[in-house]
Order: sequence, then C-alpha cells, then structure tokens
Amino acid sequence: MTQLAQSAPETAEPAREKRRRRPAPAFWVALLALALGWGFVAGSLIWNGGHLFAPLDDVYIHLQYGRQLGLGEFFRFNTGDEISAGASSVLYSFLLGGVYAIGVHGIFFQYFAIGFGIACFAASAALTTLLGTRLISRTAGTWAGVLVAVSGPLLWGSASGMEVGLVMVLVTGLLLCLVAEQPAARFRFFPVVAALLALARTEGLIFAAALTCAALWTLWTHRALSGIPAMLRRALWCLLPFAAGAAQLLFYKLATGTTSANGVQSKSFLYDKPVFYPGEFLDRTTATLRTILGHFLGLGDQDYAFPGALLFFCVGACFLLLERGRRLPVAATVLGLAAAVVSLSTLDTAIFHELRYFHPFLPVFVVFTVAGFHGLTRVIARERTRRFVLHAALAVVLGFSLVALPMWGVRFARAGAGIGSTDVSYAAWIETHLPKGSTVAVKDVGAVAYLGGHDVVDLLGLGTNGFAKAANNGIGSLYEQLRHLPAAERPGYFATYDSGPGPGMAPLRDTGVLEQPGLATFAVQTPADLRGIVSVPFKEFTIARADWSLVANADIPPVPGDPRDYVNVAYLGSEQAHGYEYLAAQDGMQPWSVVARVDDVVSGGRTIIGGEAFTVDGLTPGQDAVLTARANVRGGALQVLVDGAPAGTWRRAPGPAPWQHYSVTIPGNAIGSSSVRIELRDPTPGLSPFPDYTSYGYWITQ
Repeated sequence: MTQLAQSAPETAEPAREKRRRRPAPAFWVALLALALGWGFVAGSLIWNGGHLFAPLDDVYIHLQYGRQLGLGEFFRFNTGDEISAGASSVLYSFLLGGVYAIGVHGIFFQYFAIGFGIACFAASAALTTLLGTRLISRTAGTWAGVLVAVSGPLLWGSASGMEVGLVMVLVTGLLLCLVAEQPAARFRFFPVVAALLALARTEGLIFAAALTCAALWTLWTHRALSGIPAMLRRALWCLLPFAAGAAQLLFYKLATGTTSANGVQSKSFLYDKPVFYPGEFLDRTTATLRTILGHFLGLGDQDYAFPGALLFFCVGACFLLLERGRRLPVAATVLGLAAAVVSLSTLDTAIFHELRYFHPFLPVFVVFTVAGFHGLTRVIARERTRRFVLHAALAVVLGFSLVALPMWGVRFARAGAGIGSTDVSYAAWIETHLPKGSTVAVKDVGAVAYLGGHDVVDLLGLGTNGFAKAANNGIGSLYEQLRHLPAAERPGYFATYDSGPGPGMAPLRDTGVLEQPGLATFAVQTPADLRGIVSVPFKEFTIARADWSLVANADIPPVPGDPRDYVNVAYLGSEQAHGYEYLAAQDGMQPWSVVARVDDVVSGGRTIIGGEAFTVDGLTPGQDAVLTARANVRGGALQVLVDGAPAGTWRRAPGPAPWQHYSVTIPGNAIGSSSVRIELRDPTPGLSPFPDYTSYGYWITQ
C-alpha cells in the first residue's frame, strides 16, 4: 500500500501534464479558419480554370502601390509620378512593398497577399476565442471563435487580397490587449497595436482612438496608486496611436495638399457632389446607416448575419456592462464601433463589395452577440439546462452560417470570374496592343496599372491626384482637368465605361475627344448571382484613342481685344483662382458640369439654376468694362452686382444649343479697384421661373 501510495502521484502527473499540453480551442479554431480560407481560394481556382483572379479591382491597386514601394517609388502610382494618397491602407502598402523588395514577384506576390489575409483571419478567429473567454467564458469564447471561422463574409474579405485580414487581426488584438492590460493599468502592447491599427485604415484610427481614451481614463483613475510621474509617462506612451494618426494626416497634407486620402475625396458624401449641403449629407448618411443596420439585423438578402443578430449584440453589450470591472473597455468598444459604423456610412461605396469595410469589426460583433445569448441564459436557474439552451441556441446560429457558407464561396469565385473576364482581360489587351510608352486614362485603375504595362491616369482620382474632385463635379470638369495637363502627360487612350462610378464617357465621344469606333469593346458575360449582382459596375467596356487637337481652342476669346481676365467655368483650377461660387436657386440643386462642342471649340461648362459669383482682376478703376459670357440660355434674367452694389439687369434671349455669346456693360463708376467681385443673381429669389442656363466661361474687357 505504501508503495502504491508513493507511486500514485508519479503516474498521475503525466496525465495532468498531457491535459495541460492539449491544444487550446483557439488553436483548433485557427486551423479551421485556415482550412476554410484556402478552401475559398481553391474553389475560385477550380471555378476559373486554374487562374487566380482577385474578386475586386481594388486588390490590384494595393498590389500596384506595393510593387512601386518595393521598387523605391514611394507612393507613386506610376514611376515618376508625384506622391499620391490612393492607398486605402498605408500600413498594408508598406507591408506589400517590403515583400516585393525581397523578391516576391509575379503571381507569387498576389498569392502572398491572399495568404497573408487568410493567416490574419485565422489569427483573428483565435484571438476572438481568447477575447470571448476573457470577457464571458471559455465556452462562449470557443463558440465566438468558431462562428468567426465559418463566417462567409469574413472568408470572402480575408481571402480577397485586400487589407481586411490585417485590420481584422489588429482590431481583435487591440481589444484583447485592452481587456488584458486594463486591470493592472499597465499598457505595454496596447499602444503599439493601436498605432498600427491607426495606420491600417481610417476607421481603424477612429476605433483605436475610442479604446485609447479608455486606456487614458484608466491611467487617470489609478494615478493615486502609480503616482503622477508614472501616470504621465504611461499616458504619453498611450498617445502613440494619436501620433501615428497625426503623422498619416500630415503625410497626406504634404504630399497632396489635403488631409483627406484620395479614396475619401472620391467616395465620401462630404466630397462626391459639386456643392455640399449639410441636410443632404445627413439624409444620405442616415439612409446608408439604415441599410447597414438592416444587414446586421439579418433582414436583407445578403446573408450577412442571422436574423436578429443586432438585437443580440445589444443584449450582449448590456450584459457585459453589468460587471463593473469590464464596464470601461466594453463601453469604449461600443462607442468605437458606433463611431466607425457612422464614419463608414458616409461613403457612397459603404454597401459595396459585400460590405467589406465592416468585415474587420465583425469578430467583435460576434463576441458581443454570443454574450447576448450567454446573458439571456442566465435567467435559467439550473446550470445543466442553462448550458444546454446556450449550446442549442448557438448551434442554430452556426447552422445559419454553415448553410450560407457554400453560397459565399460561389460568390467569391464568381466575383473573381467577373474581374478576370473584364478588368484583367482588357489589361492584357492593353499590354499587348497599345504602343509602349503611351498613357491610358481608366476608371477601374487597379488591374490596368498592375497588369497593363502602361502608365495610367486614374479618372476617379484614386491613383492620380486632383481627379477625384473633378470627377465628382461631372464630365465637364473631368475634361477640363485632362486638357489642362501638360501635353506629354495627357492620356493617348481611354479605357472606360459609361456607367458609374464617375461620369459617363458618351459626351467625350459625341464631341470627338474619343475617336469612334473604339479600338476594342469588352462585354460583361459573367452571369450575375442570385441577387443580380456582378463584380464590376458596367455592362460594356471600351478602349478608344483620344484626340486632343482642339484642346486649346476653348480659351480663345470670342470678343475682340485683349481680355483683362478669363473665368473658365468647370475647370476647377480657374474656379478656385477666381473664387467661383454657384448661387443655387434652392438648396439641393447641383451645378453639374457638362462638355459640348461648337465647330472646333470643345469646352466644359456647368448647368446653372440660379446664378454665379466670381472675382475678376486686372481692371482699370472708373472705366467701363464689358462682361461676355459663353452660355446656353434657357430662360430668366440676371441681376448684376459688382462688389455687392447693383449694376443693372442682364436679359439674355434663349438661343440654340450648345451655346451663344452674350455681353453686358458694367459702368465704370461700379469698378472701384483693379479687382471686383461680380455676382449674377436671380432678380426674384425664391420665386420661379429661375434663371436657367449652362455657363461655359466669362471674359471681361475694357
């Protein structure tokens, strides 16, 4: 007996050690996520005959910026270009640039982007398991990790080659760091992860800022224990994400003249129309937010979440807030998520690409949703029954995900097929058929730039500075921006389509800027999915040669003599120089730009309902001046004001389109200096009929 008693611990110890060495649930969750991620890629390869196609063109934008960085061209979309801010993730671009610099090229470069995204997704699923375990329980954490690993939307986004996986692992890692380090008020890793997240995406900066505020508040409340000097040192370290965000904005400002990235200028409701109206902005943002919340409620046709998911998220947030120790990080997370969602709702592409902007935050959403189920089962008294109900309810949720998983795999493969038969196909055509050294103007810029072998001008303004605002003003401003490029930089070819995003190209064909017939036309033949959606926004894509032979004729004065000044309406550079302003007859009206041709003159202009204001220079005070307009007048007189004082009424008879020339004399006593502000206003403001015309330009002579 003594011998048995003495040997019992020796035989029991290996068993306990074996149990301790058994892989944790997070390990198996990560393996599941890896397997499913590569399963999506394998399915796409089979669907597309062994060809690797990205499911959206934006992937190739990242690859192009990464390749350029690897070649030493710092954020230059074309070699020799000025620095641009078209990369949606600075951190991801640097990562790709480093990989390209060490020799990962060609198809292996794209495979790296995909593999890295899947690896980050697997890590995110594992971190979700750990996060759920810390916040709720081991069982809940395992369920949360499994639900993330089998999420069709997350697999779609992570395997795409975009920055989705990177941002996702930083979001989950940041929250886990906060939860782990907050009780001791010692934030070692949290500021580093927060700074990386701030550099990964703009909405990542917003989320990191919310959680950083929670960290700073924690330090403040523990100041008596740590001492003021230690608290200040730790607080300074926690400000690292704010420094990273400020550095990124400073980079944008120095490189492009604005603190907004090109993608924000192109897609945000703040910038996507000629005139910003706060009421319209709120209306559009609210409408987008309502649509997004509907998807998270599981009420749409996107199979993004199980029915009622958002309600369980809210229950979970309330349940987690009940415990005092985790109240601060949970509250900061909810506020950070809300701020990020509202921020993303200001983008006109927020619901595009399977809601990919929201993918990085879904693991946190899943954790809180599982917490909702866990909290609701707390009302059940018997432990055994409570566990059974929790497992049964989450098994139903898992069933929804598993049923939708094959569909998401098909969507992923079909999206790749769509990109392969369009963007990649015409990139290959451009590489082999267009002259070497020629420049191509494009609307979908990624694949053409990365695979087409030619310099590009991005008409939507992601890779080319200055074009986002022009495109958002319409085809007239876009044409003016192009024609004012140096002759050597003007695109010799256009590879475009007529549908959005961006203006249609039909007016350029009608005016002869694009030669007809086109050199090649590609029809979208990829079948749409069950929702009628394909991965590209067009039905037909045309490549045409550009004709710039008439480019300078629009600036020739239509009046004798030497004009003192010239306001080129629709050209943003001239409008800015002259303080041009659209005076809308009613809020909400937009001065969309157009392009037209008369004989050998091709000019951009704006459709005006109301009036205009601008400043002209070079005048002689006290001397009469003649203001000549190039316009297509449809009706309505204009009241002329000079420096705020009435200077007469301008009555213009309607004439045939596209334009006529009209002149009005401004008396010398109204010109008190060499620079005057001219306003052309509705004589009866608020009452129709309003002045209605298309304005192409103004010349002032003396």
